[in-house]
Amino acid sequence: MSLVLWMALSVISACLLDRLFGEPRKWHPLVGYGNYLYWLEKRLNLDVLRDSEFDVSQAHQYKTKRRGIIAWCCATLPLVMIAGGIFELLFHGSFLLYWISSTLVLYVCIGQKSLLQHADWIHRPLVAGDIEQAREKVGWIVSRETSEMDEYQITSATIESVLENGNDAIYGALFWFLVAGPIGAIVFRMANTMDAMWGYKNARFIHFGWCAAKLDDALGYLPARLTAISYALVGNTHLALNCWKQQADHCESPNGGPVMTSGAGALSIAIGGPAVYHGVLKQKQFMGRGIKASGSDIARACQLVQSTTHIWLVTMSLIAGLLSIQ
Repeated sequence: MSLVLWMALSVISACLLDRLFGEPRKWHPLVGYGNYLYWLEKRLNLDVLRDSEFDVSQAHQYKTKRRGIIAWCCATLPLVMIAGGIFELLFHGSFLLYWISSTLVLYVCIGQKSLLQHADWIHRPLVAGDIEQAREKVGWIVSRETSEMDEYQITSATIESVLENGNDAIYGALFWFLVAGPIGAIVFRMANTMDAMWGYKNARFIHFGWCAAKLDDALGYLPARLTAISYALVGNTHLALNCWKQQADHCESPNGGPVMTSGAGALSIAIGGPAVYHGVLKQKQFMGRGIKASGSDIARACQLVQSTTHIWLVTMSLIAGLLSIQ
């Protein structure tokens, strides 16, 4: 069997493991990695500023950016070198162990079941009329303030998270696994985790997290656009592509914009709009077109992600089969 077919089998097996078991309940590597990032930031992000001190000298900005670059290297290079050495030994020593290890790594790097579960935990109380519980649950997955959210705002925040994390938690890892093997998936998820922890545009992280945010954008560029195309193919194709073309550039995130605008268009709904972050009202872009999203659209967004995963698996299997014949 060719290496391409083995990789395709790894992807299918990892997705099946995720569907059966979800994320590991104990000792999840990304949780431990997040703790390491917190420890690292405490030691390298010195002279943390208050928001009132946001504007600082260029010398301070450059110094903080350099520390952020050092932090990124410390958080990435040692682990990649160790993992790369292990996989190199396994590849030449026992291909079966290499394949099993690669499959388990990809399983840990993807999180479709967890993503859909979190969306369902919001969807159930929302459609049952329990707005308080829905606000509490949506606070688990977004950084915006949720205490005063109405039904539309809860629904929109949930759908935005489902669509964007489809790329971050599923398709980005699959893409980099297919391009660069298990190390590719590991680097993508590490970069994604660093951006989630250090990528805030506040006084504490605006300069320190600059490197993490830029590299996450770079690694996510191609997967995000493949995800946006996939959403369009699954749903309302014309509207999805139209919304992507007209609205994505107005979104703050260079990768989240194509994914969310295409996803909202594919569902023929409107999401987004003003939201409160840390006590400040932010005028966010409306995305998609059609009626404003309602609680039932959360389930439709989850179905869109599931159908997109099926398309990725089928397409990848067909390509692997054709390449192996040659």
